[in-house]
Amino acid sequence: MEIVSGPEAKKPGNRHKGKHDKPKPWDEDPNIDHWKIDKFDPSWNDSGMLEVSSFSTLFPQYREKYLQEAWPIVKRALKEYGIACELNLVEGFMTVSTTWKTKDPYIIIKARDLIKLLSRSVPAPQAVKILNDDMNCDIIKIGNLVRNKDRFVKRRERLLGPNLSTLKAIEILTGCYVLVQGNTVAAMGSFKGLKQVRRIVEDCIQNVQHPVYHIKTLLMKRELAKNPALANENWDRFLPKFKKKNVKQRKVKSREKKPYTPFPPPQPPSKIDLQLESGEYFMSDKKKSAKKWHEKQEKQAEKTAENKRKREAAFIPPKDPTRDNTKSVDDKDDVAAMARSLKEKTKELAKREEHKNIKAESYIADVENLPSKKLKSSKAL
Repeated sequence: MEIVSGPEAKKPGNRHKGKHDKPKPWDEDPNIDHWKIDKFDPSWNDSGMLEVSSFSTLFPQYREKYLQEAWPIVKRALKEYGIACELNLVEGFMTVSTTWKTKDPYIIIKARDLIKLLSRSVPAPQAVKILNDDMNCDIIKIGNLVRNKDRFVKRRERLLGPNLSTLKAIEILTGCYVLVQGNTVAAMGSFKGLKQVRRIVEDCIQNVQHPVYHIKTLLMKRELAKNPALANENWDRFLPKFKKKNVKQRKVKSREKKPYTPFPPPQPPSKIDLQLESGEYFMSDKKKSAKKWHEKQEKQAEKTAENKRKREAAFIPPKDPTRDNTKSVDDKDDVAAMARSLKEKTKELAKREEHKNIKAESYIADVENLPSKKLKSSKAL
């Protein structure tokens, strides 16, 4: 057993760090571009392919007519690279396979991507571009990211935008071709652009961030890339930061938890148990039928009595309000009150008639004959 001591004992995983970090001869030459993809030369593989490789892909029924019309374009493009292709309309699948003329070993993977794009409604002239070395593709599955169908449709429409404006902006900024179809999003472009498209699509469908915010960020990065002074600096301080607003959600009513009991609930009594309790289980068939008949007769009697009561209710006369005792007493009180009011009115009429018959001369004479005390008091005033 090897015993490790010193600083390496604390980090046993770093014992072989830098073991393979040796200077390579091609690293010293600054003229070599390590990211450049050289075009395949058939002279690199004169012998061709030893084994036949093939891939098959199913396509939906609505694509059958278009594929039948566009298949000569696909066949012509694949023939240049020595790839054989077949369109099976009976079983609904496409097949690509290598031949003895195939030189490029990776072209079969490109051909597989081609038939995948064709099955996902990408037009044939656009899908054929995947055979180029600088073009790659990515099919993003979005159908299983959201459970609710209505919510999924609304979020998918965000990627398109009004009059496909959002989708066009994504294509311009990422440099990729993007097609939203059904439960997938097909994208074609460089690896960097495909990575950006996948992030935008997944964030949109998962409701993490709206595509418009991603577009604003990409616009800022494009402007910052034009400035050579900021080429080696961190751009986080220039990029906008979007905070997600917390939308108030409905509070779910919490159900009251019942006290936990380790014992199961009591089993409900069966039909036989109920018969045993009532004693019906031990009765003969003749007695059982007689009991059922009696119960049936009782139910019928109750039903007929109830129907008879409903029929007779229509013939019961309503109560006469004039015969009510309480109202008769009130009526007597009203008559006495009316008699009193009539007597008071006759007295008032009699007084008015007396005042009308009084003469002015007699009234003045009566005033002169008033007692002297009242006169003195009036003079004092």
